[in-house]
Amino acid sequence: MKLNELRDNEGATKRRKRIGRGAGSGMGKTGGRGIKGQKSRSGVAINGYEGGQMPLYQRLPKRGFNKPNRKAWAVVNLGLIQKFVDAGKLTAGEINEDTLVSSGLVRRKLDGIRVLAKGEITAALTINVTGASKSAIAAVEAKGGALTVTNAAAAE
Repeated sequence: MKLNELRDNEGATKRRKRIGRGAGSGMGKTGGRGIKGQKSRSGVAINGYEGGQMPLYQRLPKRGFNKPNRKAWAVVNLGLIQKFVDAGKLTAGEINEDTLVSSGLVRRKLDGIRVLAKGEITAALTINVTGASKSAIAAVEAKGGALTVTNAAAAE
């Protein structure tokens, strides 16, 4: 067997249909589009159009409200912070948003980093972030640490 003798198995590939290449091809003249009408022409975009009937996406009820200027938090769990401290990627002393990003625990700050109480914490940590849940603050203080929130409105 040589490289120039390599072939696909019989029936593994199918030749593409070449449209508009003469009457003998079986796909000449109108190219399988039929005769006249919107869909026979180029530049047709009629997805979702229902022939004048009210489209389905307009008939279905709209629910809720999407706040256009909402804050997007980067969320960190206490268990992950403890895991990074145990692995030596974070120092057990002062932990702030910049150290969380540089350690690789958080990709980017977004509108701030918010700490949640999921997971166990064993070390006494001093954490300074934009937001935190009440249970996270209680969990850190129970181990002799301190979790300070820099923006009061963010803690809500």
